[in-house]
Amino acid sequence: MIKACLFDLDGVIVDTAKYHYIAWKKLAKELGFDFSETDNERLKGVSRMASLDILLEIGGISITPAEKERLAHQKNEHYVSFITQMQADEVLPGAREFLKACRKAGIATALGSASKNAMTILERLELTDLFDVVVDGTHTTKAKPDPEVFLKGAEALKVNPAHCVVFEDAEAGVEAALAAGMKCVGIGHPEILTKAHLIIDGLHQMDLQKLNNIQ
Repeated sequence: MIKACLFDLDGVIVDTAKYHYIAWKKLAKELGFDFSETDNERLKGVSRMASLDILLEIGGISITPAEKERLAHQKNEHYVSFITQMQADEVLPGAREFLKACRKAGIATALGSASKNAMTILERLELTDLFDVVVDGTHTTKAKPDPEVFLKGAEALKVNPAHCVVFEDAEAGVEAALAAGMKCVGIGHPEILTKAHLIIDGLHQMDLQKLNNIQ
């Protein structure tokens, strides 16, 4: 019996990757070099500070730890300035509809994201009222594949992990869901999300019948 659905944010509910890219690109330009989409591929699934190290390596720049902290903060300010201009129609296809279907069926919903800007994004997308609980980067200390973010979500919802389904687009996220003792629906590439119980292209392919049939 599925009692709760927990959702990753980026790649599941919305695509914020483009905003991270243009924020890094803007920072690189300020530092005097270009940052391409090919360069950006190296940053996928990488933390902010590790991403900054890659960016500086591309630019051939060596700086102090204190300066790195300043630049990381600067990049985040660029990113926030972009996401605060997001529109409600940027929600990925089917996401709003599936969240509403869950709510109507009495299934609890939670967001489980490493992003510290999750609330800002949900507000811009007009989705805050569709989540019972939001566990983001301000509530967690361990990154996926550690299950902390999903376990905290289940605890806040007061639902046993065995009765939860996680929706994830990253391999580390799938592993986090399984480590939490939850079922997992992978969104994206089957060759990457091999451990997920079900794999779909997006939430537009999801409905309550598929949810309750997950084995």
